[in-house]
Amino acid sequence: MLNRRHIRIKVMQSMYAFKGTESDDLIKEQKFLLHSLDSMYDLYLSVVALLIELHKKSKDHNEKIKNKIVKSEADKNLSHKLQDNQLLHLISSNTILQEAISSSKLNFWHLDFEYVDIIFKDILKSDLYKFYTDEKETSFKKDKHFIIDVFTEIIAPNEKLYEFFEDKKLTWIDDLPVVNTAILRILRKLKLTSPETALLPELYKDEDDLEFAKELLQKTFLNNSKFAEEISKKTTNWDSERLASIDGVLLRMALCEFQKFSSIPYKVTINEYLEIAKEYSTPKSSLFINGILDKIVKEYQAENLYLKTGRGLM
Repeated sequence: MLNRRHIRIKVMQSMYAFKGTESDDLIKEQKFLLHSLDSMYDLYLSVVALLIELHKKSKDHNEKIKNKIVKSEADKNLSHKLQDNQLLHLISSNTILQEAISSSKLNFWHLDFEYVDIIFKDILKSDLYKFYTDEKETSFKKDKHFIIDVFTEIIAPNEKLYEFFEDKKLTWIDDLPVVNTAILRILRKLKLTSPETALLPELYKDEDDLEFAKELLQKTFLNNSKFAEEISKKTTNWDSERLASIDGVLLRMALCEFQKFSSIPYKVTINEYLEIAKEYSTPKSSLFINGILDKIVKEYQAENLYLKTGRGLM
């Protein structure tokens, strides 16, 4: 689920929050980072739990209309397609997923039911729902496409949900786009014959990504002053205030990758931190960072320092 860029963002947030020196508690900082990374899985389970609650809501909604004494024409022509949606049923009936949500104590939607109501009402009044219920033919493929469209157009961009998750845990607001993308990827791959574990992806692509997260924090942390001194020599406009800014953190992390991660190409490192700067720092930060990193790389290459290993690396 996690990609390298988001790992870098998490390390950046940990470094930015850290105000001490190399002599302070690295173990504490690493625990903070790993907890922040692990909490993404809680967010994933929370969003999937929302889909389960929406499925329950559709059943409750239909039951209430069924029990009405006086029914409108719309009530008489009530559609059960959302209740009978095969993808939602596949998710809701997944016992391993249910156990994971329950054991993590993340099924808080029964307390915050108003958010389920908001999303459910938005679905019912959408054109997507009208086209879906008007379609006579039913199939797992059509059911899946409908839920993917609902997730993409109604659930993922919902501002109230963003505010809700931000209130639950501040770091989740940065994690939500990554988690939503992961959920869409999983939904697209799901089949009726998919194993139950298909809905419980690994947080890290492989063990290397976990080690990358820990090493990037550790090596940036332990060489903080050294990297800051090297950066300050590359610009006459550098000051202590900017050194403490996100720009300073990103530059120190980039230098760490230059010097301590021989398998990561210079271009990859530069491009990654430029993209992060565009999202998290000032409008001019990417130009500023690019200028300094480009100057540093040219000096390294001219002096044959910190050579990159592997085919095609530079």
